[in-house]
Amino acid sequence: MNRERILLTGVAGFVGNAVARQLLKLGYSVLGIDNLNDYYEVLLKEARLDQIKDEKDFRFQKLDISDRRALELCFKDFRPQKVIHLAAQAGVRYSLENPYAYVDSNIHGFINILENCRHLSIEHLIYASSSSVYGANKKAPFSESDFVDHPMSLYAATKKSNELMAYSYSQLFKVPVTGLRFFTVYGPWGRPDMAYYRFTQSIMSDQELEVYGDGSVERDFTFIDDVVGAMLKLLNLRPDLDANGASFALYNIGNDQPEKISKMISLLESLIGKKAKIKFLPTAPGDVPRTHADLRRIREVIDYQPNTSLESGLGVFVDWFRKFDSMRTNKNKV
Repeated sequence: MNRERILLTGVAGFVGNAVARQLLKLGYSVLGIDNLNDYYEVLLKEARLDQIKDEKDFRFQKLDISDRRALELCFKDFRPQKVIHLAAQAGVRYSLENPYAYVDSNIHGFINILENCRHLSIEHLIYASSSSVYGANKKAPFSESDFVDHPMSLYAATKKSNELMAYSYSQLFKVPVTGLRFFTVYGPWGRPDMAYYRFTQSIMSDQELEVYGDGSVERDFTFIDDVVGAMLKLLNLRPDLDANGASFALYNIGNDQPEKISKMISLLESLIGKKAKIKFLPTAPGDVPRTHADLRRIREVIDYQPNTSLESGLGVFVDWFRKFDSMRTNKNKV
């Protein structure tokens, strides 16, 4: 069995928890940290943790990555060999309301991660970037070599900043770093602020479904299992040195098949068996009209073949949502 020690931030989050479950199946020793903030319902985060809390190779520590001293003690105590950093303040629209949360977590928190990786000579750091860094890029599909200096939101700006910070630490301090630009990750145990989750909730409860724009916005929806599989293949693949001496890599993780929001709604209506009551709203600030991942770079280094159709992936999500919603309802009655 693999007893390699992995420190995983954001372990109560959607992607982080899915990664933790797979790491434990593969025999890794995992220390998961999360601050369990209330950006969305804490009950969902706690339910994710309940799935792994009794695993013998898992430890959980409630900790905010912006707390420099606490994070340093955590690293020194566990002495991880590799780090998967997925904790962040997520959400494009929320960055319009609470910009400081993004600076605290995505900037201050990330420099704390980098400093600890530097001083403990971490073998490999993998961290989450975002397709949001591409902004309103009109060239499609989006390639990692594209110019991305025009972010459409503060969230995107913090993620681009993370990429620059990671490169500088890799070049200066020889920290091997891999950044992953996620494209609209969805699936069971997902985030309630994401469109597919909100739409499912609205349709099932016969509530009005608010759609920003006219439904023609396209997203490169990527199923959670495809994302986790790619990440774990990359975990043991240290990037080669570049001309500046940096061991640094950056990859898109998408599905290479953009779908319109209107199609997603139609699929959900069919899966749920109800028609949506749609209210169209003006396009939200920070939203981009289309995302589409160029996957050539990641396919050069691993066998990455996302094979989950949107209909199939949404079907798995809707089945999970029914069960979780029933559990939540019963728990609230107690």
